[in-house]
Amino acid sequence: MNKIFYIMGKSATGKDTIYSKILQKCDWLKPIVLYTTRPMRDNEIDGITYHFCDSKRIEKLAEMGRVIESRTYNTDIGDWTYATVYNFESGVNYISIGTLQSFIMLKEYFQKNMEFKVVPIYLEVSDRTRIERAVNRENNQSNPNYKELCRRFLKGVDDFSPERIEEAGINKIYITEDSEECLIEIMKTINNIEKE
Repeated sequence: MNKIFYIMGKSATGKDTIYSKILQKCDWLKPIVLYTTRPMRDNEIDGITYHFCDSKRIEKLAEMGRVIESRTYNTDIGDWTYATVYNFESGVNYISIGTLQSFIMLKEYFQKNMEFKVVPIYLEVSDRTRIERAVNRENNQSNPNYKELCRRFLKGVDDFSPERIEEAGINKIYITEDSEECLIEIMKTINNIEKE
């Protein structure tokens, strides 16, 4: 059975860094590029970081039956929708980044047809490190939005509560204080599961 390695964690836990490094080491993994209506950040690339689009495009894909899951966040500058769209090839292993809720929905979707096994890679880091990373990232944006940074920080605390993590069946947590050490641990997991 093919795999989808699903990276998730609160904002500023190092998801993008870990994701990029895994892709460099595992050329046999294909990225799942989500669709989003949120504005593009500096240094993001359409079609690689996300498929940046408007809500009408996501509605059209949903009408075609291609949206597996979607979620909308009411932010300080408007609603942002993220969606996983069915573009999968058989015989291919994938990697993606998302939320706990999107992980659960993907897992439930693929449990029905047994096409893919969705493998959680849950990242965690101390709140202090999260705040420092988030502020540093925002400082580098051409239009920093600290209010949105705070919203994401607090939303992550609720979204990734210990109870929700347990309900999702996640029993392994990867600590990203030292991203290189964490990456080594994740690569061991990926290589062991890939051989199954």
